[in-house]
Amino acid sequence: MDNRASPLRRKAATRRGQVGKRRAAAGPPEASPRPQAVACTPMSERDPTLPDVINPRVLDRMAHALQGRLTLGLSPATFTQAYADWTSHLLLSPGKQAELVQKAMRKLVRLGLYVERFACGEQCGPCIVPLPQDRRFTAEEWRQWPFNLIYQSFLLTQQWWHNATTDVRGVSRHHEQVVSFAARQLLDVFAPSNFVATNPVVLRRMTESGGANFAQGAVNFVEDWERAVAGRKPVGSEKFHPGHNVAVTPGKVVYRNRLMELIQYVPATPQTHPEPVLIIPAWIMKYYILDLSPENSLVRYLVGRGHTVFMVSWKNPDEDDRDLDMEDYLKLGVMAALDAVAAIVPGKRIHAAGYCLGGTLLAVAAAAMARDNDDRLATMTLIAAQTDFSDAGELMLFIDESAVAWLEDMMWEHGGLDTRQMAGAFQMLRSNDLVWSRMVQEYLLGERRPMTDLMAWNADATRMPYRMHSQYLRRLFLNNELAAGRYTVEGRPISLSDIRVPMFVIGTQKDHIAPWRSVYKIHIPADVAITFLLTSGGHNAGVVSEPGHPGRSYQVATHDKSDRYVDPDTWQSTAPVHDGSWWPEWQSWLADRSAAPAPPPPTGNDKAGYPTLAEAPGSYVLIE
Repeated sequence: MDNRASPLRRKAATRRGQVGKRRAAAGPPEASPRPQAVACTPMSERDPTLPDVINPRVLDRMAHALQGRLTLGLSPATFTQAYADWTSHLLLSPGKQAELVQKAMRKLVRLGLYVERFACGEQCGPCIVPLPQDRRFTAEEWRQWPFNLIYQSFLLTQQWWHNATTDVRGVSRHHEQVVSFAARQLLDVFAPSNFVATNPVVLRRMTESGGANFAQGAVNFVEDWERAVAGRKPVGSEKFHPGHNVAVTPGKVVYRNRLMELIQYVPATPQTHPEPVLIIPAWIMKYYILDLSPENSLVRYLVGRGHTVFMVSWKNPDEDDRDLDMEDYLKLGVMAALDAVAAIVPGKRIHAAGYCLGGTLLAVAAAAMARDNDDRLATMTLIAAQTDFSDAGELMLFIDESAVAWLEDMMWEHGGLDTRQMAGAFQMLRSNDLVWSRMVQEYLLGERRPMTDLMAWNADATRMPYRMHSQYLRRLFLNNELAAGRYTVEGRPISLSDIRVPMFVIGTQKDHIAPWRSVYKIHIPADVAITFLLTSGGHNAGVVSEPGHPGRSYQVATHDKSDRYVDPDTWQSTAPVHDGSWWPEWQSWLADRSAAPAPPPPTGNDKAGYPTLAEAPGSYVLIE
């Protein structure tokens, strides 16, 4: 195991000791300076002037951590402030009130006319259609009386509440989004599709099976509950195990430190492009989404087309890793991997690619390297990765000062963010698909969805270290330091405009984690040629889009350094559309910026200190 991180830990311990001495000399906590917003306060930095049992900061954190278990990690203050802002402005807006009354009357009239036409036997379409992503009422049974009236009434009510919670003059944008989101979540709980008596599909299944669907649903519920209590993965996920039927592309672990393992994949062609490809995945999940089953493995696809590929496999952190920070992930992750690749394939520039959070960290590393005249990168690829967090989509609903402080107190108790908290937040963003539709199918209809490799990977969640996650939320989401040029590496600011290597940037149309318009914002600070590609699908399924995958398409266009800025909507309306997977487009772009194929490099480099340590997928990916 590599010990290179120990000096960093000694420095951190020294800083904590110095902080404690300064606080002791300053007197009671009321006289102490306010802590920096970026830094979170670990248990080792408690106020030494008071015992823990009466230390007000510790007591508050303990109370918030306890309350957070009841609120699913959400800050009650966030919703209270948002609701108060919306309510007070709505009460003081007679025009908006009159508009809502008018809308309610018009919706009642529309519904009445629909009922009248239907009762008279006229052929008429619905008075309101669901949103494109809402598939709850697509079954033909919903067109029959009285279920057509039930679901139409629900959709009209949902639409009215959207009108009521938006466009209230004076309400802050963030509070408006929070109130609208909360109203939508509450309405989804009471959707007619969730109840036996108002769901015609469930009633038909009950009649056909004699109620056997409920018996099977009860069995499914008990099985899921037992697994949840025991901390086990969902039913069927045990069929997909890294190293057996997923993450099986041949390779070797050539480097390991306390934070990551580096995998070098075995060449699959007699010759390879001299420039290696280094992939930095997100540490929020396991790396093997990019090396799933052989037929949909991006790694296998690249190796099969003559690329030497390296992959970072992040360790699943535990409580001992609570003080790891963003600087550790940069040094022990991206920079350590670059050092290893440069030693194994000496004299060649590197094609670096980062996915999601890994792409954001890669952008930080590339900017720091440009600042320091480090020219080891040949190109940079960002896959569904944001560098500007000013418009980061619905994830921002969970991120304000109150929400981050609340989350910090919960992480402070356990040393990190638990996998269930993170999964719960993502599920809320798509509650129709990931929560309610699943419950209807598995518990009311008694049908198990077949487990896929992507679903099994999604259930193989990881934790997030306390200090790193706090810094990530504050520095990037809350303060947007990277886009504003305030992000520091080793105490000095970096700028994305310093990056001088060509970029290939990928967004996905239905991304609820890194909205593609937010990803597109890299065009503003970057001063290089950018090839931007927008693919169909979401944050995960849009990336795992192997050739031959049905229904896939993408748009792509290159913005040269001398071209004027094009806004994302104009880009989308003008960029050509192509059918199929985006993988060949990216691979061709990499090949065009690589030298002619030559004999592949050796696996590892014993003399340089990078021997082969184990077979891929290594040991870190197996840590639960």
